[in-house]
Amino acid sequence: MCKLCDEGRPQDHSASVDGSRRDFLKASTAAAVAAGTSFLSAPSSGAAGGNQGGNGNQGGNGNQGGSGNQGGNGNQCGNGPDQNPPGGTGQPNRRYIIRGGYVMSMDPNVGNFAPGDVLVEGKKILAVGPNLSATGAAIIDATGRIVMPGFIDTHHHQFETVLRSFLADGILINDGSKTPSGDTTYFEFILQKFAPVYRPQDVYINELFGGLSQLDDGVTTVLDVSQIHHSPEHSDAAIQALFDTGRRAALGYFEGAFTTNPNYAYPQDAVRIKQQWFSSTDQLVTMIMGGEVYLGEPTYTQSWTIGRQLGLQIAAHILSPFGIRPILDDLAAGTGGVNNNIGLGPDNLFIHMTGMSDAGWQGVHDAGAQVSIAFPIEMNMRHGMPPILRMQKLGMEPSLSVDVECTMTADFFTQMRVCMNLQRLLVNQTVLNQGFAPDLEPGAGFVPVDWGLPAASAATQNWWPGAPYPDDTPPLLTTRDVLRFGTMNGAKALRLDSKVGSLTPGKEADIILLDATSLNVAPLNQVPGAVVSLMDRTNVETVIVAGKVVKWKGNLLGFNIPQLRQQLLASRDYVFTAANIPPDLRDPFGPQ
Repeated sequence: MCKLCDEGRPQDHSASVDGSRRDFLKASTAAAVAAGTSFLSAPSSGAAGGNQGGNGNQGGNGNQGGSGNQGGNGNQCGNGPDQNPPGGTGQPNRRYIIRGGYVMSMDPNVGNFAPGDVLVEGKKILAVGPNLSATGAAIIDATGRIVMPGFIDTHHHQFETVLRSFLADGILINDGSKTPSGDTTYFEFILQKFAPVYRPQDVYINELFGGLSQLDDGVTTVLDVSQIHHSPEHSDAAIQALFDTGRRAALGYFEGAFTTNPNYAYPQDAVRIKQQWFSSTDQLVTMIMGGEVYLGEPTYTQSWTIGRQLGLQIAAHILSPFGIRPILDDLAAGTGGVNNNIGLGPDNLFIHMTGMSDAGWQGVHDAGAQVSIAFPIEMNMRHGMPPILRMQKLGMEPSLSVDVECTMTADFFTQMRVCMNLQRLLVNQTVLNQGFAPDLEPGAGFVPVDWGLPAASAATQNWWPGAPYPDDTPPLLTTRDVLRFGTMNGAKALRLDSKVGSLTPGKEADIILLDATSLNVAPLNQVPGAVVSLMDRTNVETVIVAGKVVKWKGNLLGFNIPQLRQQLLASRDYVFTAANIPPDLRDPFGPQ
């Protein structure tokens, strides 16, 4: 922390932030990724508010700005009283008010307001409501904008940014089908070929670029689950990138997939990492212990034990393959680990939870563990049925996660839509099936699937809508439900619900402003419905993290994106070459 800032005399820290990036790069690698250039370029800085404004590519006449509404001459958004963000946002005692928006607080005790205001001081929300008094506060005009908490992603493999779309057709494990989907798979390619060749500098640029991409999408918090902790240097690179991105994050300290690095230190290096990077709880980046049970009892016993000794949450992928079901059953019974004494607890965060037994689910429920569902990935990559109906039956709710960009987008509007669409598909089909025999296709050879739905009835020919609504049918998810999954539930899953997840006075100001006047949304009729059913990345106009404006009028602040993109491309070329990926899989149109 800065003493002068704490005393109410805000300072420009853009140079020190840039210095931290350069210092990391000097320490982690002797050669730049892109020959003849520094690994990470200096962020633009502006006269009005440190790195809030920016010249060069952020404003100017480059790709980020232009001469139209986006740019102007060095300002983020042209001329006018509200064309620059307030100076010094996020610094102690600095006040501003977000005025006149459609305020969706996601806190039932606060409510919603149209129009409404949000008053911010320093990094915290002071007040939410209509016509707030804010004498002397800077004003952010939110007319025609939806004002809501930022999205929270509880599971994202950010190290795979250079692998985007490589596995768009692939599944999790080679199935022997000798098809494009069955041959190029996640386990064989992403984990066994790509992950082991990552250098610390590859980790850094992947984490940074992937984080900035989601920040641009309105995702203000992430759990980074990256299996590239091949050495302490790799871990430090990931952590430095999470800090430098400028958004809230939890480092998931997981294994180094198929590493041969002689300096491999997982899981014992967690002690150093916690002490060196996470001794304070009052910072944007926190730590969660990765404890994959498929690594075997000796390894997960050690990782779970270390995590609990350090007071960390313990996260793990729990899914249909890899023989995980009996392992979860043991943990649910309190007989897991090498000494048969490890059980589940409220400190567990389980990812996917596909294909688990009733006993395993009951154990997760009774322990108060959290569950993160990655709906599009689970459906696409053969993880198993996303267990939303199972959770509803138990009175539980998930958080949402994007998982891997090698296969699907990290856009959070997509996550909410797919969650809602899948659940409604299953429930709606149950309703429509009334009056028909359970086996609609005799002899088709299909194996019955446990969808978590009520049992089908015998044929009655009393078809919907004449038939009564089936008993025990879960309620259809609504847009407000999936918004809660993507905000409040995400905060709870990461133990951050006292800080973020809603626009509640006293919480930190992680806020997004969504443009509801744009062509794909106007006219605005229903706020939750517009966000979930109509919006995308282009509607994310302004993003605020801990009170600091990090995206303004459509532009990220403080980063030279074109230069970062070139560094990412250089990392991509190295990783593909080092992994010895065959030419047909490197063809931009894929195997022909």
